[in-house]
Amino acid sequence: MRNIFTICGREVNAYFTSPIAYLLMGLFGLITGFMFYSATAYFISVSTQQQMTGQSGPMDIGLYVIAPLLGNAGVIGLFLVPLISMRLFAEEKRSGTIELLLTSPISDWEIILGKWLGAMVMYLAIIAMTAVNIGMLFAWSTPDWRPILTGYLGLILQGATVLAIGTFISTTTKNQIIAGGSTFAICLLLWVLSWVSNYSDTWYGKAIAYCSILTHFEPFSKGIVDTKDVIFYLSAIFLGLFLTARSLESLRWRA
Repeated sequence: MRNIFTICGREVNAYFTSPIAYLLMGLFGLITGFMFYSATAYFISVSTQQQMTGQSGPMDIGLYVIAPLLGNAGVIGLFLVPLISMRLFAEEKRSGTIELLLTSPISDWEIILGKWLGAMVMYLAIIAMTAVNIGMLFAWSTPDWRPILTGYLGLILQGATVLAIGTFISTTTKNQIIAGGSTFAICLLLWVLSWVSNYSDTWYGKAIAYCSILTHFEPFSKGIVDTKDVIFYLSAIFLGLFLTARSLESLRWRA
């Protein structure tokens, strides 16, 4: 475990000693902040109209503000993850330090888990920017905290899945642009796969839509934890890291 945390700390330090960490956090915070403002303004507008027309019953702030915020954060995160994962192994191969890493007295899985966890820390720092918006809700209202935690669990599982895929792709090239672009393409594909369910009710159409990671995130954004969604994400994470291990093993043989 010490080797894993050492590599993880090395990756985190590499992120935060470069502008990329602050750029990604700033962009994510700016975009989600605008979305939070828009959702809150819409919530207040609809609530005021209901009061003026005499309609009874309180509005659900979770449905109008929290669920859209976390759902949009999940979509935005899909397109920021390639910028996190693209350097994990591609930079090592470009600089020639991959040979030193592979010949060091640590296992492939320690290397993989250390780098993946380092990328996860960076991802968690990015999505933590939404905590400012959520904190404002608690300052001015009393939303239910359980759907919020469920939504964040979904964000973490989704990000961990895409980072595992991006980690594997990063082992296949020494060009960070290619690694980032390929991961972005995969993220885009995993997003649009859910569209198949809109025009196909066949078994293969449902199977394709099931592979979309956004399909499995939607229940989390609504405060629902479904075992099949958790299993899907954990299986995808394992598959991504397993392929990474096989790719590193191939690098060892070629070296």
